[in-house]
Order: sequence, then structure tokens, then C-alpha cells
Amino acid sequence: MVACGPSGSGTDTLTVFATSSLTEAFERLAQAFESETGIAVESSFASSSDLAKQIVEGAPADVFASADNANMNIVAESGLLVDEPRVFATNSLAIVVAPGNPLGISTVDDLTDPDLVLVTCDESVPIGRYTAEMLGRAGVVVSPDSYEENVKGIVNKVALGEADVGIVYVTDVLAAGDSVTGVAVPDEYDVVATYPIAATRDSGAARRFVEFVSDSEVARDILADFGFGAPE
Repeated sequence: MVACGPSGSGTDTLTVFATSSLTEAFERLAQAFESETGIAVESSFASSSDLAKQIVEGAPADVFASADNANMNIVAESGLLVDEPRVFATNSLAIVVAPGNPLGISTVDDLTDPDLVLVTCDESVPIGRYTAEMLGRAGVVVSPDSYEENVKGIVNKVALGEADVGIVYVTDVLAAGDSVTGVAVPDEYDVVATYPIAATRDSGAARRFVEFVSDSEVARDILADFGFGAPE
């Protein structure tokens, strides 16, 4: 789990647990929120499943932002949500390959090539479940070579040349820049990822952050800049 964000000079510090695919966007959102409110944000990023487990086990999170409803529901069922979750963003899937796509991967069917080193995540992690659903829609069966902890792990493996291909979010391809190349997933196979956020501590600062992310034009613009879609 990686902590980051400005420390701030005031007494209020908000601890936000956010799924790893939100890393770059929430770093920017934290800065904007602190500038607007004077409340410092410390953000911790990991897979939604790991974060949900940590919150249920007592980790001191004020806010939880997940890449799916399933892991948010785990926290809700433990009685740890202050308010109902609010969906604030959506995402789509992309095939991630080495820069320039040297292996010429162009379709989901290409992932069945047994010579490809393919990485994914376990289905407890949202990207792993979304990937399984996408492959099911396409009627494609693959044999992953390894399972990473989160979506950033998939991107890093491909960027480092330790894997040939993986399925990630469109936003992760954008965030990785020139270190990888993205190949579009056809609309008929794509799975829309839904991102809910909720306060996990009864505080004005936590509610204010949830409202900022869900309702403010500043947050909508930042999320759009990083490739996230608006709630449907």
C-alpha cells in the first residue's frame, strides 16, 4: 500500500483509501481538495479487494473509493459505511502490450496464442473479474501466466517486458504514457467498470471529500482528464 499526498499544515488530515486505477487522478484530486478546503489528504492505493479487507479489519480509513460495487458491499455489510455509496466515475477495458505493439496483437482472439505471456489478477480484484467477464462475452479462453496484486502490477509487467499482454483499464494505458501501447476492446465485449465512493468515518471532512469527488465540476474535469467517464 502506497501512501502519498500533501501533508498540509492544519489539524485536519483525511485518509482516503482508493483503488489503484485511481492513483494519478486522486493525487490530483487531493491537491485540488486541499487547495479548496485546507484539509490535507493522505491517499493509500491498492486493489479494491485489499483495501476492503483492510477497512473491515480496522484500518483507519475516512473514505473508500472502489473500482466495483462488490468490494464496496463488503465494507457496507460490515456496517462501516456512514452513508450510501455514490457512483462518481466509470471506466472501460483495454488490451495492454509493449510499446508499438511488436507482436501485432489486434483482437481479443489473439490472446489465445499459447506463446504469449499473459498476466491478469485474481477475480476477487475488480480488473480480474471484469477481464473474466469480457473474455466470456468474447468466447475466449486463456491461461494466465501469473496473477498480479492489482491493475498497476499488470501494466508494470508489460512495461518491463516481463509479460506480453494483459487486460487493464483505458485510464491505466493513458497514465502509463509511452511505456506501453493500448489496443481497444470491441464495444460488444467491453465491460463498463463502475466506481463508487463512500465515507467510512462519521466526519464532516469525509463527507465533504465524497461530495467534492461526486459533485464538483473541478473533480469531473480532473477525472475526465485522466480518461474516466461520467456515471451512467
